[in-house]
Amino acid sequence: MREKPLTNGCKSLYLDIYRRGKRHKEYLRLYLIDAKTAAEREQNRQTLATAQAVRAKRQIELQNGEYSFADQGRLDIPFIEYYKGMYEERERNSDKGTHKVWRGCLKYIRLYCDEKTTFRDVTPEFVQGFKNFLNTTDKYIHSNATGYSYKEGELLSANSKLTYFSCFRACINHAYNEQILQRNPLRGVETFPKPEVKREYLTLKEIKLLDSTPCRHPWLKRSFLFSCMTGLRKSDVERLTWGDVQKQGKFTRIIFRQKKTGGQEYLDITPQAEKYMGERGADDEAVFYDFGHSVYTNLILQRWCCDAGIHKKLTFHCARHSFAILMLDLGADIYTVSKLLGHRELSTTQIYAKVLDRKKQEAVSLIPEIGQH
Repeated sequence: MREKPLTNGCKSLYLDIYRRGKRHKEYLRLYLIDAKTAAEREQNRQTLATAQAVRAKRQIELQNGEYSFADQGRLDIPFIEYYKGMYEERERNSDKGTHKVWRGCLKYIRLYCDEKTTFRDVTPEFVQGFKNFLNTTDKYIHSNATGYSYKEGELLSANSKLTYFSCFRACINHAYNEQILQRNPLRGVETFPKPEVKREYLTLKEIKLLDSTPCRHPWLKRSFLFSCMTGLRKSDVERLTWGDVQKQGKFTRIIFRQKKTGGQEYLDITPQAEKYMGERGADDEAVFYDFGHSVYTNLILQRWCCDAGIHKKLTFHCARHSFAILMLDLGADIYTVSKLLGHRELSTTQIYAKVLDRKKQEAVSLIPEIGQH
């Protein structure tokens, strides 16, 4: 039995099984917490006892030749229950946006199948059926005592269908990797095409305009403009502490781990960005105030944008888009911009290069004057 450290300080327990030259990990969905009280230590003791019981059972099955990596008995695991386990793990260890998407997908899975559906039912036809269901069902609002409520005649957006189907696929792939399924039912079933999304961003002139415009919440103004100057996501700005801010020669450097990807980042920032952080506090003190709910935050930003005379639908993530476009517009190469944004794949950064396509601008500039106006 082994332990896998999680980002929240807990440890996930799993069995490391080696049989006939093959290794297999069986995650038990049992977790040891960072115990600080007697009650928490007792909880960990009971969790370990349960894990040891499973380990002993597996060992007996191995000795008797009853255990196989594609254990037929595990096909009776309820699909919804398994998905809920993955969702709950993301609720503990992922950002709010990720577990919100997984929760949204769970609503549609419950509408598509029921609690009696097991992995024996998860076939290519089952997968294709869920894709067709997402393609044709009305947009779900909420459930109540009388049943489910929908926006009649309003289908899911292309992005929602892609996102929910991706969660569904991730669950099935995970079950296949755990060898619950002998064959992957996703093979031959194509996902939804990725829709092109308009990325709203601010120009340098508009950023300067916001800087000179009062905001009803000065702390939000500072954090948003800081993101415009650094490209940090809202989740990373929220978690930033003064202990992450260090001096590196003439530069101020932020050393942090991305919440979304878990990647370790080293980001040098300009004096302009530094001034938005304000007066330095204790190492464990947050640089910026807690943002609260995203809907409320974006409402404040939209009002501030209107006060500045900028007629764009502003969200906090627009600051990251603005930084990327600004860097490319000022002549930074795409590889460097990719590193500044902490992207794992260059293709992710190329989306911004498409927004600011210099070659197209140069091409249309070749059109000569036709006549006088």
